[in-house]
Amino acid sequence: MNERFEIPGKLKKMSFALMLVGVLVLIIGGATLLTGDATAQTRFWIVLLQNSVFFLLLTVASIFIQAAASLAQGGWIVAYKRIPEAIGQNVWIFGVIAMIVLFYIVFGFNVHGHNPIYHWIHPEGDAILEGKSGFLNPLMFAVFTFITIGLWSYFGHKFRSLSLQQESAPKNSTKIYWTMVKWSAGFLLVYALTQMSTTPWMWIMSIDAHWFSTMFSWYVFASAFVSGMAVILLFVGALKNNGYLQLVTKEHMHDLGKFLFAFSIFWTYVWFAQYMLIWYGNVPEETVYFKIRQQGPYAMIWYSVFIINFIMPILILMSRPSKRNYFTITFMAMMIIFGHWLDFYIMTMPGPLGANWSLGWYEIGVFAGFAGLLMFVVYKTLAKASLIPKNNPLLKEAILHES
Repeated sequence: MNERFEIPGKLKKMSFALMLVGVLVLIIGGATLLTGDATAQTRFWIVLLQNSVFFLLLTVASIFIQAAASLAQGGWIVAYKRIPEAIGQNVWIFGVIAMIVLFYIVFGFNVHGHNPIYHWIHPEGDAILEGKSGFLNPLMFAVFTFITIGLWSYFGHKFRSLSLQQESAPKNSTKIYWTMVKWSAGFLLVYALTQMSTTPWMWIMSIDAHWFSTMFSWYVFASAFVSGMAVILLFVGALKNNGYLQLVTKEHMHDLGKFLFAFSIFWTYVWFAQYMLIWYGNVPEETVYFKIRQQGPYAMIWYSVFIINFIMPILILMSRPSKRNYFTITFMAMMIIFGHWLDFYIMTMPGPLGANWSLGWYEIGVFAGFAGLLMFVVYKTLAKASLIPKNNPLLKEAILHES
């Protein structure tokens, strides 16, 4: 059984190619968009914000998955737990990128004396924004962002470290295992106070600072979680195709497929709960958010998001055979990631750009660059340790797992 991972040449080339595309697009975008008008400059930065936050929350979801599985004492994840560990350990990379982008937008990006992305930075004369200035202000934004990303990065590193320590622990020792349970409980508290509440308010919802939704944080969480699970599934499939993770069977893939299906439905539930209450209330201050998205220039993307993220999973992933078919669940994982990337697109774009939106070479190229970076850092981390957590107390349960 091959326990040590060596990055296959084709995967390494693919990650480098995607990163190269991202770098070239960023250079060309900087040369053309940053020297253009206000709309072009806003497009440059809002695309970076969308992708950096999307990939950051997607990678943090892997830490959440580890913590939830640890507290539930779930053995099913042990067969491939090195993958969410590797993703979680590299949260700091995407956190640093997101922090640089967010800090520049807040402290350095102004067009004609105002910030076209975060209007709350200059609330003067706007009674609504002035009323929110106790929470929405640059100092609060910076402190909260720094602490949040720092804590997420620390937990990602800690979980990986504890898992590797378990390998060198005495046989049948459970001391580190229970230490991991305690750290998992701590992370879930941090996660509840950040990603499940305030982070989406500050980073995303405040782009449309006059609008608010009490369901928004759960909506973003559902989107990030199912995207994170899809990423884990893609890495599992890639390693399986290259002769690794022999402990992973169709039973484990079936579980991953069930998570994709279940949380696609959960995302739809939150999506409907948020939309239906606002539609039924018909309050102009609330419906304006959906009017530009559903009935305005973003209508095609809005309906595409619903089809990709709900209609396709419920039609394709509902049956048991489809969740045990490697091609089907791999295809759906890619579609779900793309669908939720589009969802983040229409969360962030309408506020700054209005009807002047674009979905072309720059948007796709930046996404490709982030995807290549994720592939490279995760594969590099996986190559540093055994793919099988040999001394894990739940390893036998993982081997015998039946879905």
